[in-house]
Amino acid sequence: MWQRWVVQLVVAPTAEQAAITAAAWIMRRVSSAVRLRGTCRIAVSGGSTPVLMFDALAQMPVPWERVQLFQVDERVAPDGDPDRNATQLTDHLIRHVTIRPGSVHLMPVTAAALPSAAARYARVIGQAPLDIVHLGLGDDGHTASWPPGDPVIDALGAVAISGEYNARVRMTLTPGIVNAARSRLLLITGASKSTPLAAWLNGPPDTRAGLPVSRVRRVGTTVVADTAAASRLA
Repeated sequence: MWQRWVVQLVVAPTAEQAAITAAAWIMRRVSSAVRLRGTCRIAVSGGSTPVLMFDALAQMPVPWERVQLFQVDERVAPDGDPDRNATQLTDHLIRHVTIRPGSVHLMPVTAAALPSAAARYARVIGQAPLDIVHLGLGDDGHTASWPPGDPVIDALGAVAISGEYNARVRMTLTPGIVNAARSRLLLITGASKSTPLAAWLNGPPDTRAGLPVSRVRRVGTTVVADTAAASRLA
């Protein structure tokens, strides 16, 4: 464990161990938030990487009855569609823990008017900072649903709609609300993530500037990576 320009980096030998490490980090943060404030507000990302983390979290003594669970981003697709982040979140976490149904806040991506739905979701989140925002990293340097070159990264509200990316329009939290969170966790695994991770943490300013992940605030951010993802770091 070491510091790189105020980002805390933890490297685990395998993707499975990285997922367990990330889950344990979340468990500790949730428990701390509940002790301090009586509740914990956490937003989680989708994609394939966090599935193992969700499985691990479901086995840990997290005080789920005190958790408010939000999504970082979601693909615009029907309920139950395999492309939906909510599908894997439900299958690998929500069904296995004691969180109250009213404390699970899924993004309303089936709404007819998506910009209005994004505004409603922002109101559900409210003004208080999120305690934890969990993020991933794509092999093109994107995080949340901030595709490279998409103007959504400069959206002023808390929740916005991105353009089509990998055949799906998406709803996403914006950098403003992500960076206002008390802490951020990036779980990054696989060799395909090694180049953007190294460019973000070690690259020159002009290289970092082209990566959407560079908009993530470094202070208060922890990166958990497996050795494959961390292989190009100094």
